[in-house]
Amino acid sequence: MESDQHATGAPPRRIVQRGLWFEEFEVGVVYDHRPGRTVTEADNVLFTTLTMNTQPLHLDAAESESQPPFHARLVNSMFTLSTLVGLSVAQLTQGTIVANLGFSAIAFPKPVFHGDTLYAETLVADKRASSSRPGEGIVTLAHTARNQHGDVVATATRQTLVRLRPAEGADPGPRSPGRRS
Repeated sequence: MESDQHATGAPPRRIVQRGLWFEEFEVGVVYDHRPGRTVTEADNVLFTTLTMNTQPLHLDAAESESQPPFHARLVNSMFTLSTLVGLSVAQLTQGTIVANLGFSAIAFPKPVFHGDTLYAETLVADKRASSSRPGEGIVTLAHTARNQHGDVVATATRQTLVRLRPAEGADPGPRSPGRRS
């Protein structure tokens, strides 16, 4: 069945995926980010070597297997942190963030191994309008990563500078190639 718009020749309404405007964040709300991300050996080796981290626990299987308590290579914790934040982008900050202001309370309570799948959730912990940057606000996000067993493997609190919703008819800012309003 054709829609009325299509039948009339009018172009269909388009919705471009984006993050939330400052006003859309609600303190106390938890967002579950899906799909998850299964971490491969290649991910770990590439990230570790790209960042010049020569830690044998990430690169040397023989050495890692001889080291207690895990007796296995561990996924680089900076990859875990990056993936945790990355899993939240499409739902929360894609195209609406101005900048990351800082990270705090970063913890890795359990290791991540090759083959683990990371799932993320984010609690909106706080928000306030910026006193020095009109049209922007500061949102504090508490991120949590869990593995496929539900074990917490990473937590981090992040402060972000986010755009307020543009006035009706105003240009929302930079556009990515091919993006239409």
